[in-house]
Amino acid sequence: MAPLLLFAPLFLIFEVWQLVLSERYLGIKQITRGADPRTLGLGEVTAFFWSIILIGYWLWMSLILLSPLGRAYGLGLLAVSVIGFSLRRGGAMKWMLVILTFEGAVRVGLLLSLCVMLWRRM
Repeated sequence: MAPLLLFAPLFLIFEVWQLVLSERYLGIKQITRGADPRTLGLGEVTAFFWSIILIGYWLWMSLILLSPLGRAYGLGLLAVSVIGFSLRRGGAMKWMLVILTFEGAVRVGLLLSLCVMLWRRM
């Protein structure tokens, strides 16, 4: 079993954290107020760690393509991320939460499936 795959539970926790933050910054309350999340300001420490983890997450998704056990999961995670990014890039602000929630749910499902597969192989 590839040691890189053992990072899956950490990225699963990160995905849930991302869903919580997206609800906070793009949630129903923000939509009804007409607030632009880009003006709400993310704390420097939070933004730093979020950026570092995102870079590490993309690197991890790319590296697990080298593992036969993680190849399908890596392809799925990368595909969902690229499609979600392109939809968010071209979509209206009112659809961002829907896109982020759907994208996050699919990635959580893939990561959960990967974690269960790893658990059974241990």
